Order: sequence, then C-alpha cells, then structure tokens
Amino acid sequence: MINFTLEQKFRLSQTLGDLLLAQQASVATVESCTGGGLAYAITEISGSSQWFNQSWVTYANEAKTSMVHVSEDILAQFGAVSKETVEQMALGGQAIANANYCIAVSGIAGPGGGSKDKPVGLVWFAIALPNESVLSFSRRFSGDRSLVREQAIFLGLEKLIECLA
Repeated sequence: MINFTLEQKFRLSQTLGDLLLAQQASVATVESCTGGGLAYAITEISGSSQWFNQSWVTYANEAKTSMVHVSEDILAQFGAVSKETVEQMALGGQAIANANYCIAVSGIAGPGGGSKDKPVGLVWFAIALPNESVLSFSRRFSGDRSLVREQAIFLGLEKLIECLA
C-alpha cells in the first residue's frame, strides 16, 4: 500500500509553484472525487496566490454543468467519470478562471459506486494547456477511499509538473 507524507505533497506543490512562477503562468482546479484536495495542496505554499487563480469542487453533475459548463448531453452519454466530462471540466475551468492551466479530476473513490465498466478506484484526469489542447488520461488506483483520493492528488500534481517542465 502506498503512503504519502505531507512533506512529499509539500515538495510537489512547491515545485509546481516554482515552475508556474518562473513561467508567469497560473493554474485552476476543477475537482470531484478529490474534494478540493488538489487546491488544498497547491495553496499550502505561501505566495500561491501568485499562480493559483481559483478552484471548484463540482461533486454533483448539476455543479459540473452550472459552474464549469459541462454539457448535460456529455454527462448523460458518458457519465461523470469519463474522458469527455473531465475534458469539458478542465476547459470550462480554464476559461472561467482565465488560467493558463486547469486540471480536472473525476473518479470513483469508493467503497461503493463502482461498476464493471467503471470500477472503484477509476479516476479520470484532464489538464487544459495554454495552447488550447487537453491532456487526458485515467488511472485505476487501489486501496480505500482515502488512499484513492490521495493517489489522485499526487498524480495530478506530478502531471501538472510534467506539463510545465
């Protein structure tokens, strides 16, 4: 079982902040299963207001549509935990926050809610990039609800850093 320390999370957040600051860039987050965990990690760094614009926790589908303009048709066709939904979440958040980057996360942290097609531990990520493209990917994490969420936060921070490096 993977355990992350606060020091590791702080180090990732600091690296992300240093890269954003050096590039005079900003980031926003749109989160579902992580419940604001990415925003919390980013804002643990003093001075993060220089690179962090804003965040949304869009746990319910209605929040996804009303706050970051995810299409009701996309949600109906693909569901909240899908490539299509997180891409719209990321692009919507990027536009509304006027941020260079926006990361979106939606998944099934468990212990319930999974299915054969979308098992517990499945998390979709999308990062809206400054060139109007989107990097999207999914991972299936193991462990309990807390561990799935922590792994998603760490991977999200790592992928943001990769996009900036």
